Amino acid sequence: MSAVFKNNAPLVYSTEGGRICSSCSQPMAQCTCRQKPLPAQGDGFLRVKRETKGRRGKTVTLISGMSLSTENLHRLASDLKKQFGAGGSVKDGTILIQGDHCHTLTNILEKWGYKVKQAEKIT
Repeated sequence: MSAVFKNNAPLVYSTEGGRICSSCSQPMAQCTCRQKPLPAQGDGFLRVKRETKGRRGKTVTLISGMSLSTENLHRLASDLKKQFGAGGSVKDGTILIQGDHCHTLTNILEKWGYKVKQAEKIT
């Protein structure tokens, strides 16, 4: 399925499989070359910290050190965002929740059975 058209442009869409990855020429649903692996896990503790640096003064709570799959990480982030009524996202294996929720996040994660440490805030 690696058809090349004029000007050596690779195939980007197929009616059979939808969008095509330009690197591996596979349908995007089957592409694994663009998925970033989760960072290596350390000592088994989750790190919860508050950060404002590089965010125009807006506060964000970060949760790092999770050894979950990307799908489960997104699911956990969604549950936490609903719990706080806040926005957020998942980037490079780290959950970001908008606002300062360090103390309550630590309590919730400990109730759910995780070992949690509060890291220093980064301002």
